[in-house]
Amino acid sequence: MMILFGFLSVPVLFLLVFSVFPAIALFYFSLTDWDGLGFDMKFVGLSNYVEIFTRPDIFGAFRNNAYYFFGGIIQEIVALYFAVVLNRRLKGNYAFRVILFLPYVLHSVATVIMFRNVYHAEYGALNVFLESIGLGFLKRPWLADPVLVDYALAFISMWKYMGLNMIIFLGALQSIPVDLYEAAKIDGASAGQQFRYITLPGILGVIELMFILTLTGALEVFDIPYIMLLGANDTQTFVVQTIQMAFQFKKAGLASAMAVVLLCIVFLLIFAQRKLFRGEKQQWSI
Repeated sequence: MMILFGFLSVPVLFLLVFSVFPAIALFYFSLTDWDGLGFDMKFVGLSNYVEIFTRPDIFGAFRNNAYYFFGGIIQEIVALYFAVVLNRRLKGNYAFRVILFLPYVLHSVATVIMFRNVYHAEYGALNVFLESIGLGFLKRPWLADPVLVDYALAFISMWKYMGLNMIIFLGALQSIPVDLYEAAKIDGASAGQQFRYITLPGILGVIELMFILTLTGALEVFDIPYIMLLGANDTQTFVVQTIQMAFQFKKAGLASAMAVVLLCIVFLLIFAQRKLFRGEKQQWSI
């Protein structure tokens, strides 16, 4: 009994210290007017939450997060395509897997610095390439154009994480019994029918997981827009704005309320997504 208590007490203690207590403290801070320094906290109730939902510049930052979400959906589709292709016995498929996975291994700072040189308006590799193939009219100041900058930043996220998604999909595809595909071929099923009735139902749970990761990742984007432009040129995501509110404008109470709002939004979207996929699973099983 003492051994069991000893094994359970340590993880429970860590859970309370590093998860439960900080969450309770965060909610308390969100009800105060606090600059983040010292213990001089003025209780203001729900005023911070009212300010979040009444200031378009705060809640409107989710518009920039949407670029990363839709980019993540495209990324999942591309990753699934490469996973299906590289799951076959092709010459050099292991080399292609490594090449596609390498961007994920790179540090985020190094990746952003590399793409800063790619997107540079004068000597950037992208504009130089367009000029060299006779498409100079497509040259743009990719990071200065307010219409294109969010697409450019979302593409960095797609490029970096596509390899990881591909590897996860590959693991899911390899768990599907080969006998199912052989039986389908004998019955005359086409490649599209095999994908529709065998592959997709077999990896639906992984697709649900990837959708959750895409959703939460899009809502929590911080490193790419902050390192690239410090949130300038209207590229602030909600997390970037939260960090700036806490450390640049010294409004830790309002920033805590923003963090609580983000947490609630994540929970609500995940709950809705689970309901959606539960209905899809029932449809597949019928």
